[in-house]
Amino acid sequence: MSKAQRATIDTLMRQAPFDGSLPPEQLRKDFETQMTSGPAPAGVTVTPSVLGGRPALTVEPEGSPATGTIVYFHGGCWVLGSPATALQLTAALVRRTGVRAVSVDYRLAPEHPFPAAVEDGLAAYRDLLDQGVPAEQIVLAGESAGGGLSITTLLTARDAGLPMPAAAVAFSPGLDATRSGESMTTKHDADPLFTRADLTTVFAHYLAGQDPDQPLLSPALHADLTGLPPLLLQAGSNEVLLDDSTRFAVRAAAAGVDVQLDITADVPHVFQTFEGMLDEADAALDRAARFITTALART
Repeated sequence: MSKAQRATIDTLMRQAPFDGSLPPEQLRKDFETQMTSGPAPAGVTVTPSVLGGRPALTVEPEGSPATGTIVYFHGGCWVLGSPATALQLTAALVRRTGVRAVSVDYRLAPEHPFPAAVEDGLAAYRDLLDQGVPAEQIVLAGESAGGGLSITTLLTARDAGLPMPAAAVAFSPGLDATRSGESMTTKHDADPLFTRADLTTVFAHYLAGQDPDQPLLSPALHADLTGLPPLLLQAGSNEVLLDDSTRFAVRAAAAGVDVQLDITADVPHVFQTFEGMLDEADAALDRAARFITTALART
């Protein structure tokens, strides 16, 4: 681990902390500019597509892809973000696994509050199954809100009687709409990006006055987790959302789920986006790729 790299990333993020009070249009514009200003990802081809009735980006490795499909859900507090903002991270998984990914442009709040995103996640998964892709050749993945959506898609698919995919991977997932985890307080100073207040403010767009104590809004607290496929949750120790992952993992294990909780010290929310700048990011992506390829190899 590189202390200098971690310090550089922390300083960089503190220069532009998240401001949940900004209008959604401004948040979207700023995030899109920030996340798409770099060069196009190397080693992959990117093609516009449609999945579950929603626009998507299909990201494929160069050469012949390995068997399998990653359904990817971008982050952005259910209010901002797109497949384009998650493209570098999606491509990183595709390069490492050799498996194609389809990144879904699910509906966003406030125009489309809960449960719109969850409905789109289920529709995307159902569409792949209807296309003849076997469940055991599918992995769900996502970061932040998208990590949470990968989990709630599993829950709704299970409850709809659909077969479970091979696995799911969640980077710094949002899994507790009540914001009641101790890390909301204990990691306040360590987190360079989020505060509980900002998360509460922006999440109100998605919540739209609904009760946060629902299984599909706070699965870390309330969801029945039985019957889920193998899960990998990755988080950094310097994020207020840390307890979303830790509490979910404990409950998942108690429900008999094969769950891996992978916490990296002294790194922030979705640190994997700093591939090539932070050794821990590359190492975490390598571990996620091994988890995915292992899960797909069980078929």
